[in-house]
Amino acid sequence: MQLQPPSSRAQTLRRQSIYLLPNLFTLAALFSGFYAIVQAMNGQFESAALAIFAAMILDGLDGRVARMTHTQSEFGAQFDSLSDMVSFGVAPALIMYEWGLSGFGKLGWAVAFIYCAGAALRLARFNTNIEVVDKRFFQGLPSPAAAALVAGLVWINIEYHDDLSPLVELLPYAALCFTLFAGLTMVSNVPYWSFKELHMRKTVPFVSLLIATLILLIGASRPALVLFSFFICYAASGYVYWLWLVMKRPKQHNKLDK
Repeated sequence: MQLQPPSSRAQTLRRQSIYLLPNLFTLAALFSGFYAIVQAMNGQFESAALAIFAAMILDGLDGRVARMTHTQSEFGAQFDSLSDMVSFGVAPALIMYEWGLSGFGKLGWAVAFIYCAGAALRLARFNTNIEVVDKRFFQGLPSPAAAALVAGLVWINIEYHDDLSPLVELLPYAALCFTLFAGLTMVSNVPYWSFKELHMRKTVPFVSLLIATLILLIGASRPALVLFSFFICYAASGYVYWLWLVMKRPKQHNKLDK
């Protein structure tokens, strides 16, 4: 039997370890996804949508806590992926089916399944390509953003139900389009900014702080509208950037030809 050097044994033990603090956040995110499913089955769609956003916050914290406390592990990475599948794959698909897609019959559950399958494929591709892709961009729409897009549609409808009452007949079609768009965009090659180059310790102009304060005030007064608008803009930003790259490519070829 060949003995491993101490450093190699330590690395192996670290990969196999289960750290409590970051995995508690992951467990809480998983609970939020499960709670969203239960609430959707009971017809409490606002609570279900809010649980998806809670899962997003918790999912963003677990990785940061693990890096800050140096408690990253292979177990944590796999647990996080499984939690994401429930919170951002199964839960949003079920919420959208119960809220707006069930009236379409087979088409409704087929679109809900496309979203669910898109989330699974997106997570699997992310896990296998994590070491080879550009860290600045995600390949396809991230599953939390896709979940926020569809859950945000439910939340905005409930929050502004009276204002949207003239469009109530169009809401199921909006649910169909949003769910299909989110599911297919997750497995696309459209690049999305990952925000990983955003350094909080970097100095910024004073006006930036004023703008951030204004955004926070507006967000606190109208959270549903602000969050929904943000994720619509983010979902569109990938296609805008992709089109810019496509339009830029011919110009580069023309320069090379000259």
